[in-house]
Amino acid sequence: MYTDPGEHATPPEKADIILVTHSHFDHCDPSKIKKVRTSDTVVIAPADCASKIGGTVTSLKPGEETAIGDISVKAVEAYNYKRFRSPGNPFHPKGFGVGYIMTVEGKTIYHAGDTDFIPEMKEIGHVDVALLPTGDTYTMDNSEGAEAAVAINPGIAIPMHTWGKDTGEFKKTVEGSSTTKVVVLQQGEEYQLV
Repeated sequence: MYTDPGEHATPPEKADIILVTHSHFDHCDPSKIKKVRTSDTVVIAPADCASKIGGTVTSLKPGEETAIGDISVKAVEAYNYKRFRSPGNPFHPKGFGVGYIMTVEGKTIYHAGDTDFIPEMKEIGHVDVALLPTGDTYTMDNSEGAEAAVAINPGIAIPMHTWGKDTGEFKKTVEGSSTTKVVVLQQGEEYQLV
């Protein structure tokens, strides 16, 4: 299962499931999707991504859910209310993209997508792993990402979409304010949830 195969993605094998949070090129690169897609791959993406991706694409709006075998995927809100291209024009307006909650082998993974720390995060429920963007400019920064992690209270929080920024403040704040463990991954590293 791949989420947001964008311009810098180098997926090692074909995909059973591809999830796309929104249509920006660093999240939805049709050439990367084509490389890992097979005739059996399920692609889930917002409606405005479907024409870019081509083929059969399932679109879920926040609150909608689907099952692929024993895997469930639910779309949730992801948007900016603090970060703007220009006054009144957010980088990711409400309704533009989504985050996903995936349940796989009894484990729940939350991929926040590109978003600010939004009130809906407090309603996510039980999460084993939360992938939270902390790069600022287009998403939460380390401080807001830490607030989100503490509010969600997952077992593990992994900062993502960091734009190479130091995540030390995120880790220190989250682990000092909750029972959540922070795992910081470098490109190419992986974390196995047991």
